[in-house]
Amino acid sequence: MPQNPPEQRPADRDATEPRAMAGSTTSGPAAGPADSPGAGTADEAPNGTAERGCGGPVLSAEVRAALDARLPVVALESTIIAHGLPRPRNLAVALELEGIVRSLGAVPATVAVLDGRARVGLDGAQVRRIAEDRGVRKLGHRDLAPALAAGASGATTVSATAFLAARAGLRVFATGGLGGVHREWVHDQDESADLRLLAQTGITVVCAGVKSILDVPATLQRLETLGVGIVGYRTAHFPGFYLHSSGEPVDWTVNSPEEVAAVMRAKDALGGPQAALIVANPVPEQEQLNPALHDRVLAEALGACRERGVFGQDVTPFLLDRLAQRTAGASLEANLAAVRANVRLAARIAVAAAVR
Repeated sequence: MPQNPPEQRPADRDATEPRAMAGSTTSGPAAGPADSPGAGTADEAPNGTAERGCGGPVLSAEVRAALDARLPVVALESTIIAHGLPRPRNLAVALELEGIVRSLGAVPATVAVLDGRARVGLDGAQVRRIAEDRGVRKLGHRDLAPALAAGASGATTVSATAFLAARAGLRVFATGGLGGVHREWVHDQDESADLRLLAQTGITVVCAGVKSILDVPATLQRLETLGVGIVGYRTAHFPGFYLHSSGEPVDWTVNSPEEVAAVMRAKDALGGPQAALIVANPVPEQEQLNPALHDRVLAEALGACRERGVFGQDVTPFLLDRLAQRTAGASLEANLAAVRANVRLAARIAVAAAVR
């Protein structure tokens, strides 16, 4: 694995046994039930449904069987299904992504909360519900406990998906782009919850960098401070989400799923604090958003954001919506291209990591 030159500037059967947090000091694939004390349990109520708000995430029968057999499993977030894509295309994409994982020899585990139960692995009807139910909420890690206690249903963001997947014993998670440090941070201290959660959760996250509407250099500095490892996949530069490159360098490059798996094993063997490993996988250059169009529309959207007084949690959806509108949907297509590429790579990494 080459080092880049330095920068020259400053269970649907419920799970009934506990599981290990991903990234434990045990090397190799996810631990089986006999040696996995990390996760809580999910007991069946007399009517056949799990009591809400009780225990750890509920594993689908398929995911449970795969983990018991130490087979490769890939976690997928559900926010892109419920809140990131127009209907009915969202359902088609959700099923497509699960199909990509299966075609490469791994088991997909879409994560969501349904009726007060955190679920890792959904059946077809549950995926359809996430895609079609307009009452499904958007849940970050901080929202999980209230949602479980209230019996709510929600799609999980990066922070919630990473937490629940790791809690269930999964090692690899694929998403589009991460949250990060917002522009104008010096004024509003706005930073995504993704960063701190990833600093505390030992899972491998395959992504196309952080959303380009954010402050990418500041986000990379924050990830370094938090001890979150980053490797570029066949690139010496951090991806720009919609763009093939953000222009920011990465310190390490890997060139195959096997090299990523080797990093995962070395990380396990080292032990120490739990933190994620980010595999930064650029959107294919031929499928990126036109860089000049991206920069022009983003500048206009940031100006409109300031003029309208949009701030806090409303900034990201506002900017992403403006980008989609002003690029005639091209930003959405670039996003989907990135997600597909990340899911493919995550499946290959999971397969490589499962080899004993």
